[in-house]
Amino acid sequence: MIPEKVMAILKANDLEFHEFPEGTTPTAITAAQMLKVKVGQIAKSILFICKSGRAYLVVCPGDRKVSLSKLKKIAGEKPRLADETTTLQLTGFSPGSVCPFGLLDINIIVDLNLREYDVVFPAAGTSGSAVETNFEELVRITGAKIADVSNPMSQS
Repeated sequence: MIPEKVMAILKANDLEFHEFPEGTTPTAITAAQMLKVKVGQIAKSILFICKSGRAYLVVCPGDRKVSLSKLKKIAGEKPRLADETTTLQLTGFSPGSVCPFGLLDINIIVDLNLREYDVVFPAAGTSGSAVETNFEELVRITGAKIADVSNPMSQS
């Protein structure tokens, strides 16, 4: 079931969402299969933590990976992937279900490569959900910074 705080944001922004059995969309590939869309349309949200304690949530296409070197240039320090406990503590969501909407004290970066798609699907707070939106709405609702922070899966 989509969390109440996420549902309030979805309704306030008139966003459509999809719900599937819990655990059926924990990866970009499985989410794309359920939604019958390209893997790149899945807007995966991945949390990174820096030594200073600053948190960065990167939202990028499901067929790309976050470039730590590009993120380091933005953060000004080396980021590391947040573990499951930290992700849950800071976002309220488990990895694979992180919704980028309504987060506090987290720097949100939307990868500019999501612009390639007319419709993108971030998670809605469960590993069986997706929000139907577009690049501009995603940036507006999250208050995110737009940056090139990903590489194709075949590159490092």
